[in-house]
Amino acid sequence: MDHTAETTERDRHTGQAPRVPADADDHLIREAEKIAVALGRMFPGLCEVVLHDLRDPRHAIRAIENNLSGRQVGDSATELGLARIADPEYPSVIQNYPNQFPDGRPAKSTSIGIKNAAGEYIAALCLNLDVSVLSPVTLALSNLVATDTDHREQPLETLRDRNARELRRTVEALAAERAGTPRSLSRADKKALVRQLHHDGYFDSRDAARTIADLLGVSRTTVYNYTK
Repeated sequence: MDHTAETTERDRHTGQAPRVPADADDHLIREAEKIAVALGRMFPGLCEVVLHDLRDPRHAIRAIENNLSGRQVGDSATELGLARIADPEYPSVIQNYPNQFPDGRPAKSTSIGIKNAAGEYIAALCLNLDVSVLSPVTLALSNLVATDTDHREQPLETLRDRNARELRRTVEALAAERAGTPRSLSRADKKALVRQLHHDGYFDSRDAARTIADLLGVSRTTVYNYTK
């Protein structure tokens, strides 16, 4: 019996999870990378496919096909990746949750955690579908565009860098949806707009309230009151 077999037999008797050689994890990552590349090339320009190596969360992105979010190989893990690292019992598949690309385009995402033989999350394969290109045929593709109701209350992750420029673009876009400019909106529309920004996490950025107040032509106190 070789050393690996002896170790597995010993772990079985002690009740401990088998120790997985590092090269076995590397093999799984390499196989997952093949899947990421193949999926991305099947949906060019439509679905971003990202493979995260969760063994190194600060430089997690191992491969990215159809780069729609502006991230790069070597970038850090998202919130879902960190959650899986912290909790091996975290769901292995989170499917069809609403998301958003940095430029505001809506996305439908699915995240698949990959465990090694010891039950540890070592990777995650994530698909981010650009549903904005489907809007002209939304009725025909409603099932494809739809997201699970389980994940509508609280966004699971963000794919954006919420800087002032993006915040301005988002406020202007939300105002345009209400057929106006940020300053011309009614009080009710301004309040609804601020609540949407608060729900989407824009208030996590430094000076976000001041930027929003300036765009809407109200005081910062008023902006905070609108979030309540």
